[in-house]
Amino acid sequence: MNKMLYIFIGYLVIRGAIYLYTNQNKKSLKIPPKNTVSEKNISNENLNLKLDDSLSYSEKLNKTKAIYPFKSWRENYFEYDMEQYTQENCDAAKQIFDDLINKLINFGEHATEKKKLGLFKNAINKLNHLSATDESLIETGEREDLCELIDQITIASGLNPIDYADGEGIADLWREW
Repeated sequence: MNKMLYIFIGYLVIRGAIYLYTNQNKKSLKIPPKNTVSEKNISNENLNLKLDDSLSYSEKLNKTKAIYPFKSWRENYFEYDMEQYTQENCDAAKQIFDDLINKLINFGEHATEKKKLGLFKNAINKLNHLSATDESLIETGEREDLCELIDQITIASGLNPIDYADGEGIADLWREW
């Protein structure tokens, strides 16, 4: 019995060391600061969606795909041995956003706020589920990536992120990550 206890304790120590090593490597990644959407900063410099009236509704929404973070997540799989960024996980996250954008386009620019919010809620709940399957998939950096992307899609859809969750954006209404 004592031998099994020592083996189990050794296992926990090794798992803890691996966890600490992995998280220290993630913190040392040099990731450029993100422009966050807040009451003070709604400039939308990344995509200039609000200011560019020459783009159609669908073009604005499709333009948000330029800031998809999934390719860089996948690169982290190889460069930093971050196992959570499998092709399957990255494809699943990308598909959630592709579906959201396609449904927003299909509903059209003049869809009600309630209908648009329903689409965002569905997408965010799918992200919650994806995150629950692998809790290391959406951590601080990834959360910032996704919130920024959701804010940009919000703007492209004709809604204003600061109107939701006390200025934090639509994602904060339902996200669990």
